[in-house]
Amino acid sequence: MTDARRRWRFVWSVTVWWVLLALALWLLGKTLDQPTSLAACAGSAALLVAGGEVGDGLRRRLRARRRGP
Repeated sequence: MTDARRRWRFVWSVTVWWVLLALALWLLGKTLDQPTSLAACAGSAALLVAGGEVGDGLRRRLRARRRGP
């Protein structure tokens, strides 16, 4: 897979996770009768997705370091 295709695949993957998580948070808030806005849920989802991607990157880096050069 080329770098450009890998990059687009990553962008689409993160975007889909962000949208799904934002909708899930919004629907959960509506279900629990909490005052939620879709914008606030989208912001929270962005932070959660960013944290997850950073954690995944660290996990991959540590795994590669353990395997050795």
